[in-house]
Amino acid sequence: MIRGEHQSFSMTKAMSLGFSLLAFGFLGCMVGLFLWQSLPVWQHEGVLGYLFGTEWFYRADRFGILSMVYGTLAVSVIAVLLATPIGIGAALFTAEILPASLRRGVKLTIELLAGIPSVVYGLLGILFLRNWIYTLLEPFDPITGDTLLTAGILLGIMILPTVMTLSEDAIRGVSASYRDAARGLGLTSFETVRSGILPIAKPGIVAAILLGLGRALGETIAVFLVVGRQDNQLPESLFSLRPIIEPGQTLTSKLGGSETHLAYGNPLHWAAIAGLGLVLLTIVAAVTWLGGRLAEERHYNE
Repeated sequence: MIRGEHQSFSMTKAMSLGFSLLAFGFLGCMVGLFLWQSLPVWQHEGVLGYLFGTEWFYRADRFGILSMVYGTLAVSVIAVLLATPIGIGAALFTAEILPASLRRGVKLTIELLAGIPSVVYGLLGILFLRNWIYTLLEPFDPITGDTLLTAGILLGIMILPTVMTLSEDAIRGVSASYRDAARGLGLTSFETVRSGILPIAKPGIVAAILLGLGRALGETIAVFLVVGRQDNQLPESLFSLRPIIEPGQTLTSKLGGSETHLAYGNPLHWAAIAGLGLVLLTIVAAVTWLGGRLAEERHYNE
C-alpha cells in the first residue's frame, strides 16, 4: 500500500514538473520570439530612444512608445485607485459582517462578474460610461467621452471582483485565535480588524491588488473600445492631468488596433509592434510574479 502511494506521488510530482517546464518553455519561446522580431527597432531607435521616445509616426519611421506606456500606467493606476478601497471594503464586509449563510452567495455573485467577457464590459462602456464621463467633464470642454479616465474607470470595475475575492480569502485566512484574543482584550470589532486582522492579511491583500493590476495592464478589448486611441498624448508637466481627460493610447489598444495588420508588410514597423508586445509581456509578468510571491509569503507565514 505504501509502495503504491509512493509511486502515485512520484508520478504526480513528475507530471507537475513536466507541465511546469512546458509552461516555462512556452514563456521562454514567447520572449525569444518577441525579442528576435523586435531587434530591428531596437537597433534603429536604440533602447532608450524606443522606450522613452515621445513620437510614434510609422510613416516617418519614428517609433517612441513613452505615450503608450504613460497611457497604460494611467488607466491602470486609475483602475487600482478605484477598485482597491471598494474591493477591500467589500471583502471586510463579506468576511467579518455577513452571516455565513449569505457570505457564500454574495462571494459567488461577485466572482461571476469576473467571468463576464471583456467585450461586454466594453460595450457597456460605450453605451453608458463614456456618455456619463462626457457629461461630467463638460466644464473642461472635452473632445469626447472616450478618454483615459473612461478606460481607467471601466478597468476598475473589471478588476474589482479579483481584488475583492482574493482580499476576502486573505482576511478569512487569518486564524480565529487572533479574533478571540482581540475580543479577550476588550477590543471592539473595528479595533480587531484594524489592529489584528488587516496587518496579518496585508501580504494577501497587496497580492490581490497586484494581481488585479496585472489584469488591468493586460486588458485589450474593453480599453480599445473606450480609450479614444489617440497617439502621442503626453502631459506637458509631470503633474498635469489634462491628458487623463482626453483620448489616449495604451500598449494593448495599439496592439489590438488595425495598425498591427498594416505593420506586417514593413519589417521596421512590425519590429516596433513586436517590441510593444515584449514590453507589455515584461511588465505584466513582473507584476504578476510579484503578486504571486506575496500570496505565497502569506501562505508560508500562516
